[in-house]
Amino acid sequence: MLSLPGSTRVFVCRAATDMRCSFDKLSALTSQVLGHDPASGHLFVFMNRVRTHVKVLYFDRTGLAIWYKRLERGTFTIPSAEEITYRELLCVLEGLQLKKLRFCGEKLRNAAA
Repeated sequence: MLSLPGSTRVFVCRAATDMRCSFDKLSALTSQVLGHDPASGHLFVFMNRVRTHVKVLYFDRTGLAIWYKRLERGTFTIPSAEEITYRELLCVLEGLQLKKLRFCGEKLRNAAA
């Protein structure tokens, strides 16, 4: 998906987001709801109410970019934590249930169904 430095953090907006939102509204949500600077270089994840669409907002040193995905079947899992690892994000984007996965013998943080 993205080539990211190891210092990149991933923040999840747990409230449902209107997927018609674009750069300005998602930037405002990042600042107001998540309390972070959208130009920080971190990833900010937003999902719609029925969890079939996800948008990831990020700043790539030259401007804001949005990565958008729609699942054809099933729903995305909303992680229980506001901050997740990049590996957990990749699992979410694949439509996997985080609470059922293990990496290197460690169970990932529990996720809300």
